[in-house]
Amino acid sequence: MADLSLPLNAIRAFLAAARHQSFTLAAHELNVTHGAISRQIKNLEDYLGMPLFERRVRQVLLTERGRQFFEEASPALDILATAARRVMRDAPTRTVVINVRPSFAVRWLIPHLSDFVERYPGIAPQVVTSTAAVGRAGSSFDIAVRRGETNWPESLKVQRFMEDELVLVASPALLKSMPLEGVAGIGRHTLLLSRSRRNDWEDWRRLAGLKRSRGQAMLYFDHVHFVLQAVVDGLGLALSPVSLADNDLRSGRLVCPLPDLRMALAPYYLGISPQAGAEALLFAKWLGEYRGTAGFYG
Repeated sequence: MADLSLPLNAIRAFLAAARHQSFTLAAHELNVTHGAISRQIKNLEDYLGMPLFERRVRQVLLTERGRQFFEEASPALDILATAARRVMRDAPTRTVVINVRPSFAVRWLIPHLSDFVERYPGIAPQVVTSTAAVGRAGSSFDIAVRRGETNWPESLKVQRFMEDELVLVASPALLKSMPLEGVAGIGRHTLLLSRSRRNDWEDWRRLAGLKRSRGQAMLYFDHVHFVLQAVVDGLGLALSPVSLADNDLRSGRLVCPLPDLRMALAPYYLGISPQAGAEALLFAKWLGEYRGTAGFYG
């Protein structure tokens, strides 16, 4: 008889950490936080009643029992994944409609969707975008994602999704040609901003203790994803939510020149429609794996 208490998510975290010999690299692979990997592996060790890793400074090594478990569990999980994909592939395609703001769609959701599609090949995500509050989005959906816990229709089941912060971003090429030596150097640069987040620079200046420079060059765009593309192209400096700049920061297309100056933003929440089916609940569960702080940088 199958053991229904078997912690499959913890095993998945363990296998990633064992492959990389690193909790940090496992977290990158699974797009979760280092702390989430550490907790999952501790849960698995408690379940098995033995340590699987030898923890050292900035390094983890498999114990003898950990190596044995990795060698036997890895092919077993591959077999399960293959069986699940085969069954889902042969089943009628189901859809889940996700309503998000345009920048979140372009900069966070779509880059992550390949993981969901690979895991659930029988479910087709349909992304629709709107800048309106969820209650005025205008079209039906299964799941919506927005910042903050206000302005949600009472009919939706709402849960906190992801923390976020605002940071300064720039292209490495721009900083090479015009180095930024501390906060005071901001005045030499063109500032890029989105009309949908028009107060960010004023709020950030107060945080940094920086007065507005008269004659400061500024360029305006409609959405944050346009701003970020302009930053990548070297048109100036910008402030961006970490969630939206994360892929560019990880790849090195952008850098955060003043990483200690971070401004907390309203967290993301997700709302589930009362008419949502099982596929939407799977999507919400998948999103829940990213719960925590968006990305990393510095």
